Amino acid sequence: MPASRRQSLSLSSSWVAPSIISPPITDSEGWTESWKNVLARDIIDEQVVSVEADTTVEEACETLLSEDVHCLAVKTPAINGSKCIGLFDFSDVNAFLTLAATSHTLHPEDLLDKPRSNEIVAAARAGHVPVRLVSNYSDKNPLEILPNNATVISLLRLFSRGVHRALILSASCGDFDGYVSDRGLLAWFASYAAKTPSLQSYLSNPLHSLSLPSLNIYAAVIGTTSSSKVLDAMRLMSEEGVSSVAVVDDETGALLSAVSVTDIGKIVVPSQSKHVLFTPLHQFISHIKEADGSTDGADKYPGIVLYKE
Repeated sequence: MPASRRQSLSLSSSWVAPSIISPPITDSEGWTESWKNVLARDIIDEQVVSVEADTTVEEACETLLSEDVHCLAVKTPAINGSKCIGLFDFSDVNAFLTLAATSHTLHPEDLLDKPRSNEIVAAARAGHVPVRLVSNYSDKNPLEILPNNATVISLLRLFSRGVHRALILSASCGDFDGYVSDRGLLAWFASYAAKTPSLQSYLSNPLHSLSLPSLNIYAAVIGTTSSSKVLDAMRLMSEEGVSSVAVVDDETGALLSAVSVTDIGKIVVPSQSKHVLFTPLHQFISHIKEADGSTDGADKYPGIVLYKE
C-alpha cells in the first residue's frame, strides 16, 4: 500500500450491524427547547485577533503563533472602520505551505483550472503573498457570521455542515464579540449533559448505535506510515480536506499518533528550513511530543483507538 494513501478499516465477516438507538421524543424535544434559550455569545471560547488583508502570509503565521490563537480574522478598510472578509487558520497554513513546497513540480496546465493557486504562485514569485489570497485556501475555514441573538440551535445548524467556527456579532456595533468553535460547543454540550441525566444516558451508548447520518464508524480513515515524510502528511491533509492524519507503524500497522495542521503550523513554520519537510514522521512525532511530555511524561493529546464490541 502506498505510504500516503487513505487506509481502510476492514470489517469482520461475522460482524452484524447493531440496532439503532434513538432518543425518546419527549427527551429530545425537551433538550432542543432548552437549547433555544442558550445564546451563542454566552459560550464564546475564542477571542478575535485580526490582521489587515494585505499582511503577508509570513506575518500572519507569526501572529497566529505569537498570539497563540487558532484563527485570525482578515479585515479590509471600510467606510465605518473595517470589514471582515475572511478567516485564516492552520489548515490554510498547511495548504499554502504544501503549494509552496510543490509549486516547482507544477506545469502551467496544472493551474489552468485553479485560478487561486495560480494567483498565489504568481504573488510568491513577486515576493509578496497577501493573507487575503490564502484566507480559506484550505476550503475548510469559511467565514460564518451569526447575529448577537443567535442560539445553540443556530450553531448546530452551522456546524452540521462541517463549519468549525462562527463569529458572533456585537450588539452595539459592527464588531465581533468573539468566536464559538466546534470544540467550544462540544465542551458546552458535555457540561450540559452532566446536568441532564436523560442526555447523559443517551450519550453513554456506543457510537455505532446512534442514528447519526454523517457517522460511519467503519469508513476509511486518512492515514500514512511512520516512514513517510512530513511533506507527505501535509499533502495528504490538503488533498483530502482533513485537519489531521493517523500515523501507523510500517510493520505492524499499529497506531502511533496523529499529525495535525496545527503541528505543521507550530513546528514547520518556525523552523524556516525545507529540511523539516523531509523528516520521517516517526521523528516528527517525537518532536511534537517532546514539549508535551517534558514535564510529566504524559501526552497532551493521546492517541485513542475505538473498537467495536
